[in-house]
Amino acid sequence: MSLPHAILTALLEKPSSGLELTRRFDRSIGYFWSATHQQIYRELGKLTQVGLIGEVPQQPSRGQRKEYEVLPAGRAELTGWVAETQDPRPVRDPLLLRLRAAAVLGSVDVVDELRRHLGLHRDQLAEYVEIEARDFPEGQVEDADRLRQIVLRAGIGLETFWIEWITRSLAQLEGTGPGSEAGSEAGTDEPAHPDR
Repeated sequence: MSLPHAILTALLEKPSSGLELTRRFDRSIGYFWSATHQQIYRELGKLTQVGLIGEVPQQPSRGQRKEYEVLPAGRAELTGWVAETQDPRPVRDPLLLRLRAAAVLGSVDVVDELRRHLGLHRDQLAEYVEIEARDFPEGQVEDADRLRQIVLRAGIGLETFWIEWITRSLAQLEGTGPGSEAGSEAGTDEPAHPDR
């Protein structure tokens, strides 16, 4: 995924001024492809220069914002990009790298940070569930909205995964879950770690 394609997608959904686009981006595409407002404005300039987007013709009036729309070349670019094949990318999450570093250092307590992340993922999941209930009522999803709902459900699934993984990790680190010494003594089905 690239920012230009994210912007083309958002402008095809609705032609917008730069300000409107940044606000809409924060509430939709920004959930899974984040960008600063500065990056979005810079990309709008580049897309205009190469002829993929243009300004919507308007009656001139003082103080009116430029509104951008996707041109035929931009639609063709996005269509070609969507049709490409792309392999899944490896996860690049700083938390996982920090946990690996903490394992090497051996003296860093990561429990508080994991708890903080757990709270953030719970908040994000609640927001996604609220959006689904509001925008995709059961049995009332139009065909045009099915792919949008599928994307939202991917977010729900990812947040659910992180909540479950962090919860299990905290239980193991705090000695109460499967794989911990306390959990093993309590007769769990988990095999003991070979290094123990």
